[in-house]
This record gives sequence, structure tokens and C-alpha cells, in this order.
Amino acid sequence: MVIGMIVLAGTLAGLETSAPLMARHGHWISLLDRAVLGFFVVEIGLRVAAHGRRPLAYFADGWNVFDCLIVAACLLPVGGPFASVLRLARVLRLMRLVHALPKLQLLVGALLKSLSAMGYVSLLLGLLFYIYAVAGVHLFGSGAGGDFGNLATALLSLFRVVTLDNWGDIFNRALGAAPPLLVAGYFISFIVFGTMIILNLFIGIIMNSMAEMHAELEADAPAHRSPAAPGSALEAELVKLEQQIAHIRAQLRNPPPLTGARPRE
Repeated sequence: MVIGMIVLAGTLAGLETSAPLMARHGHWISLLDRAVLGFFVVEIGLRVAAHGRRPLAYFADGWNVFDCLIVAACLLPVGGPFASVLRLARVLRLMRLVHALPKLQLLVGALLKSLSAMGYVSLLLGLLFYIYAVAGVHLFGSGAGGDFGNLATALLSLFRVVTLDNWGDIFNRALGAAPPLLVAGYFISFIVFGTMIILNLFIGIIMNSMAEMHAELEADAPAHRSPAAPGSALEAELVKLEQQIAHIRAQLRNPPPLTGARPRE
């Protein structure tokens, strides 16, 4: 139900962007939006109350803090200079799907976990862009149709090349400013290093982080497994057998005195 309300909140935020629709049905859309907001307020209140005497424990999870901030921003009146910011907060309610869907939370967690490694790859990619941009300005200059007239335009042109966005047009214009063999070597080497190697490193880092996150969740699963989970019945029986065996061993080591037995003189 929570997921459905989050999707409904995102749908209402999209409907509010249509001026004709708001002119005809703005009243009902606003009522629905308030009802959804009230649902979120009640949900957070129940989650806080579920912690009993430790209500602040609810805020130990960063996603719970994020949910509270989004709902609190939506409670502010829409108007004044911050109207656009408050409308943006309503759209951000869709981000609560990350908290509601474990698989999506796993993906976001993997992205956050890979930021440190991605920083070094980004630095390497930036160095590659800078070296090729400076080389392109010296090799082609203004003779390439303005694509390499200065460092800024060269960086922008290389960004188009690395995304393979009509890079053939930039290549053809560069043919008029340098020998074809030099132009071919320049563009082919940049595409190989920039697109086929470095950008694939980003994908590899993210996939590795997802595998690590999945392994951590699998390792924590037995500790947090519910009694109704598959295999828990067998584990419960094993625990009972171990307890019975321990009890029998204790009795064998310290047998109780026989009833009716007379003490030795």
C-alpha cells in the first residue's frame, strides 16, 4: 500500500505540471495530494510509535531521516519565493521507493559504495580528456570547423565523441585540418581508451559493488531470518536437539542420587 501511495504522489506531481488539467480538476488533485500527504504523516507517526520508549531510534536509519525531511518540506505552504523548491520536494517523494523496495535500495547502496573507486576512474577520464583536448587544439585548431578552436570547445567535442553522438561529423571536419592517417589515429585511440575501456570501468566498479552488497546481505540474512522463513523450522529442531544432548550430558556427568539409597557407613 505504501508503494501505491508513493506512485500516486508522483503521478499527482506530474499532473500538476499541466495548466489546462489544473484549471479543470485542480481542486480534486489538491485534495488527493493532501490525502496522500496525510497518509505519509500517519505512516511516519506509526513507525516512530512502534519504537516504544525509544522514538529517536527511528532516526538511526538515514532513509528514515530522508523520508521525514521530504514529508516536512511538503507540509510547508506552497507560495512565495520558495514555491519551486517545495514543488520539487513533492516530486522527491518518489525517492521513497528506494526505501520501500529492497532491490532498488541494493542498487543505490552499490552506487554509493562505488563512489570512492569511481572518483579515481573519473580522474583518469578527466586526464584523458584534457590531454586529447590540448592535442586536438594543436593538431586541428580552427581548421576543423570550430570543433577544436579552443580548449573549451575541444572538451565539448570530445564529450560528443566519447558518447558516440554524431562523432562522424567531427571526424569529417577534422580531415580538412590534418592528414587522414593522423586524424584516424587520434579519434580511434580516443574512442578505444575513452569509450571501450574507461567507461566500461565504471560499469565494472558498479557491478563489483553490487556483488559485495549482495554478499553482505546474504551473510547477514541468517542472523535476521524470521521464524517463518524457509529452513527456520529445521534450524529450530536442530537447536532443540542440541539442547537435549547438552542436558543429557549434564545428567551423565552429575547423576542425581538414587531415591531410597542408604548412605554408606
